[in-house]
Amino acid sequence: MAGDTPDQRYAQIVRTFLQRPGITQQGRGFGAAALKVRGKMFATLTPAGTFVVKLPRHRVDALAADGQGRPFEPGPGRVMTQWLELHAASGQDWMPLAEEALAYVGGTPR
Repeated sequence: MAGDTPDQRYAQIVRTFLQRPGITQQGRGFGAAALKVRGKMFATLTPAGTFVVKLPRHRVDALAADGQGRPFEPGPGRVMTQWLELHAASGQDWMPLAEEALAYVGGTPR
């Protein structure tokens, strides 16, 4: 996935997850179609190309402290502490965090 655009990287994640029972891509999440399980959003790609996943606050804090992302801020001063944002430029593999987000919101492990 190195060198792929954010849209291409996210499309691969969507293809992988949509093969699983109970996973849909629907509605709007932070301005874009979102991956959901039983109606609960767990991952999305914002129009700005930022990959966003829902994780426990302590996990978001730990990943941010390690420089692997930061709490998602959809608007100035509005920090969402259970959402982690990752930029494509980091080169980080998004799939493991998408898996973790699915498990966190109540999805079944792969």
